[in-house]
Amino acid sequence: MDLAAIGPALHTFWTVWLVLLFVGILGYALWPGNRDRFDAASRIPLNENGQEG
Repeated sequence: MDLAAIGPALHTFWTVWLVLLFVGILGYALWPGNRDRFDAASRIPLNENGQEG
């Protein structure tokens, strides 16, 4: 097998892998249980000393 034969299969594999990775990250970011954590992290720059809490 040479690279010309493997190339299309690798392109398909990487496309599917990256789409699944993107959907997983998007699902994690939008999961309702993570909302409090992300809200707290978004307020860090507004704190006087830049620390959580």
